[in-house]
Amino acid sequence: MKTFAELPLLASVQRALTEEQYVTPTPIQAQTIPAAMEGRDILGCAQTGTGKTAAFALPILHQLGQSKRRAQPNQPYALILAPTRELAIQITDSLSTYGRHLPLRHVTVYGGVGQFKQVQGMNRGAHILVATPGRLLDLIGQGHIELDALEMFVLDEVDRMLDMGFLPDLKRIISMIPEDRQSLFFSATLPPNIVELARQLLRNPVSVHVEPESKSIDRIEQKMLFVERRGKRDLLYDILCDQSVERAVVFTKTKFGANQVAEFLDSNGIPAAAIHGNKSQGARQRALDAFRRQLVRVLVATDVAARGIDIDGVTHVINFDLPIEPEAYVHRIGRTGRAGASGIAISFCSPEERRELRAIERLLGMRLAANAPAPQRPRLERPQTDRPRPERSEAMATATATAGRPRGPKRPQTARPPHNEQQQRPPRKPQRPMRPRRADDRPPQEQMAVDRAASGAVPPKPPRGPRPNRGPGPRKPRRQTAES
Repeated sequence: MKTFAELPLLASVQRALTEEQYVTPTPIQAQTIPAAMEGRDILGCAQTGTGKTAAFALPILHQLGQSKRRAQPNQPYALILAPTRELAIQITDSLSTYGRHLPLRHVTVYGGVGQFKQVQGMNRGAHILVATPGRLLDLIGQGHIELDALEMFVLDEVDRMLDMGFLPDLKRIISMIPEDRQSLFFSATLPPNIVELARQLLRNPVSVHVEPESKSIDRIEQKMLFVERRGKRDLLYDILCDQSVERAVVFTKTKFGANQVAEFLDSNGIPAAAIHGNKSQGARQRALDAFRRQLVRVLVATDVAARGIDIDGVTHVINFDLPIEPEAYVHRIGRTGRAGASGIAISFCSPEERRELRAIERLLGMRLAANAPAPQRPRLERPQTDRPRPERSEAMATATATAGRPRGPKRPQTARPPHNEQQQRPPRKPQRPMRPRRADDRPPQEQMAVDRAASGAVPPKPPRGPRPNRGPGPRKPRRQTAES
């Protein structure tokens, strides 16, 4: 098969492909689509950016569109599982593109947002359900989704899903779906645990392992810059000031670091947006949309965007921090050089990250050449604001001024003098001697009472002595009742 026109797809699907100017299928598409249209199970392995989404989306649309069945409430016919929310949204967009001329409904279910609209869509009925494992199990437990009528089951990015710890959730979901189904597994790599899982779940599958003519890494120019940690931001600014950097993805190790880098670039005139796991789904989607529409030049991300996010036109990938897992390096730089294009990957390596660099070189089987960093400009000054700076105390000013100075030799300690030789406190001021109390001295209130009694205005009260003990006293007689 050399063109999509040779495939026996529905006329509505062929029309959508023609509108999208899809002519030649990729190797993974050419080898899996005909077998999937025949109802065979598929185990496909190909690198990211090779068109795996269309490899399972087109057969699903063809078979469901051919059956012409109405969608049943809460009972989908096809289930596509994805490891991340962004990948689930990307799959949904592809289904909308390829099936725009088909009367098929699809619903996307993922966490991080409210479930009201997702439940509402399932109640209306959906032919295809695209979901992440966590939210899918939540809605199944609440009774909003049933998998009894499922006919096609797709696992996309299986290796990433297992790396994220979704294996227990996958086993729970697989136990709920019918055994008489068609299963399609797609992954970028095939470690032993995925092969074992496929052996248990797939029935006589068609295994397709696509090795590209030239690896995507070979098409990417890789540069390694050795720089101190505190000089990374200025070096990043110098690189992004080059007009040849049209669209760049900057990867950081932490979420806090992604926010800091994005704010630094934005405050210095380079439009940037941050995306990471702590961002809400709406904020993450707005950042991706702004980057796709070229409203921002730079997308600062953690490894949440290193897999499964299809962003066209990325010219540079910059590793602000080297990843802890060496496999993540391959997926990071894979955001550029997609669909046969070339790209540039620049990595910053501080002295503390030499161990991560050695792990990456062992994985690649090659040594990354060390390039001299670009000449750094003077340190950037923060923009001046009209807000007055708070006054600092003399001690704080002295501590701030001496914070970066090298410490001198330790001052020798001298023995403390004995207690009797220490400087004594000045004696207290002598207090005024108190007049001895006379017998006729009384408190003021008592003296006032005595004066009033002497004048005859109020008879004097007898002195209050101890209260006499009166005893319990006589007992009261019991009340007579009619019974007694």
